[in-house]
Amino acid sequence: MSRRIDYYDDPNAPAANSMVPSVNVVIENDAGEILLIERSDNCNWAVPGGAIDLGESMAQAAVRETKEETGIDCEIVDVIGIFTDPKHIILYTSNNEARQEFSILLRARSTGGEPTPSSESTRVHWVDREALENLQMDRSMRRRINHYLKPGATLYFD
Repeated sequence: MSRRIDYYDDPNAPAANSMVPSVNVVIENDAGEILLIERSDNCNWAVPGGAIDLGESMAQAAVRETKEETGIDCEIVDVIGIFTDPKHIILYTSNNEARQEFSILLRARSTGGEPTPSSESTRVHWVDREALENLQMDRSMRRRINHYLKPGATLYFD
């Protein structure tokens, strides 16, 4: 099975050989819980997301990826931030692609569906804010979620 390995400021990380615009989506329910997946390629918890395909917009990619990974339908509400830290390298072992991070973090609201795992997610859950700290999560994903949770946060970009 192919794996995803995240490196941050690691001298052993492979040199980046691609940059692919991608989206991540934060959806909060009425109880204040955040929709998270446990990724099947590295067992880390994350908000749903993925690459923007040719021919689709940022919002279309976010809606598609959320549905594919979680079973939840959504509509995009706004942009939370843009994360492009060159110290974050993502290695995909299936093809040795080493991507430099380029992720647009969006906020969405759920419009239907039921949390359902997929080939990309072994578990899908609405997670209480207090439980977030106890979940295994990549450093960059935790940074995105923490920025979302920060009171009075403005648009983030790096």
